[in-house]
Amino acid sequence: MKQEQQPPITALLHHHRRQVSTFASKGLTRTAAYVILLLVSYTLGYFCSPSSKLEQQHIAPSRIVPTIVTAGFGAGDRDHFLFSTRCADPVPSQLVRGVILDKIFNGSSPYDNFPPAHASSLLRRKRIKGWGSNGAVFENLIRRVRPKTIIEVGTFLGASALHMAQLATGLGLETQILCVDDFRGWPGFRDRFSDIGMVNGDVSLMYQFMQNVVSMNATESVLFAPFSTGSTLEKLCEWGVFGDLIEIDAGHDFHSAWSDINRAHKLLRPGGVIFGHDYFTSADKRGVRRAVNLFAKVNGLRVRVDGQHWVIDSAQVQRPGE
Repeated sequence: MKQEQQPPITALLHHHRRQVSTFASKGLTRTAAYVILLLVSYTLGYFCSPSSKLEQQHIAPSRIVPTIVTAGFGAGDRDHFLFSTRCADPVPSQLVRGVILDKIFNGSSPYDNFPPAHASSLLRRKRIKGWGSNGAVFENLIRRVRPKTIIEVGTFLGASALHMAQLATGLGLETQILCVDDFRGWPGFRDRFSDIGMVNGDVSLMYQFMQNVVSMNATESVLFAPFSTGSTLEKLCEWGVFGDLIEIDAGHDFHSAWSDINRAHKLLRPGGVIFGHDYFTSADKRGVRRAVNLFAKVNGLRVRVDGQHWVIDSAQVQRPGE
């Protein structure tokens, strides 16, 4: 409700002056007239004042209070933890290669008749480059797990995949390594890798990776799925392609790492190990370490550090109070 408007103060004073003149004309002294004026002014001020203490208080202007997201997650935030694709029963390890060839390459090897004529001039005989690709963690885990199937999420030019292939061969293991990467690099990566050719906007990362595999005589042990990590991991789940050892080293921001870890962990065979790079590098500032720690906390797992790598052993459950 709008407040009733009061007459302006100048009008009241003018009225009071007229009152003084009237009183003076009736024989009152000027002093008495001013005393009467003072009393009248006090009375008017009293009745014109707000009628309640609440109205006398200063009321701050209204403002919009932003919603603050706390560190904890409530029931309404469960979508962050739901990766709902139901996995098929695990395919026997000796059949994994055949499943990948059938589902992705129409039953034939992608290395047949490689390289294609339009790409051969763009390739170097061997161009292997990676980051942390020869760390001790690879040999430590392969010796302990003795994996029949390794899934690598994030491959680039294949440095760590080829290193793992050599380690497995040296230990007498028949290990199938599946590399998941769209082989597009990232915006601006050719500023650092200008020797990676490009034709009509299509970089030759996949072909150079394949050339590296051929040069290392690893075509029987190293296959690849040239699609986004998210879509590929979901399909591997549907096809029942599981791994004994899974490496995560693709996107280094929190959301990419969080998605890859959650999707890949569903593909881990009982007793398997999932691990990844950039736990103690500059990349962890963008979220790798946060994603790993949150995943371990939510699932009651323990994070172990091996050099620059994080390691989560599915058999080592974090117990309360540890």
